[in-house]
Amino acid sequence: MTPGAATDINLEDLFAAIDKMDAERFLSFLDADATFRFGSSPAVTGHAGIRAALESFFGSFSALRHELRRVIVEGDAIACEGDVTYTRHDGSKITLPFANVFGTRNGLISTYHVYIDIAPLFAE
Repeated sequence: MTPGAATDINLEDLFAAIDKMDAERFLSFLDADATFRFGSSPAVTGHAGIRAALESFFGSFSALRHELRRVIVEGDAIACEGDVTYTRHDGSKITLPFANVFGTRNGLISTYHVYIDIAPLFAE
């Protein structure tokens, strides 16, 4: 294993930060100039833009919890899939499948792409 490789990313800690809706902790896993894209939303680059996107999104529900099903690491890339359960502000819950693909550089995430159909979260 080479220093700074994709295998250095602790996915349990990363998803714990997301599930706590802790934007600052989440950003500690990303390069300062990382690019983040969630679903079909436009990509944002850099900590300030990513922080703003996260804080806006986190306000859309009251809680979330990820469960990883599979992780694949190859070279400087990580792919994972699982289920995420969102708790809406009214207390109702919905579980959706997701897949993420990360590019890494120097032990940090440089590209973070989330593949999910988020529309059911906002359906009545």
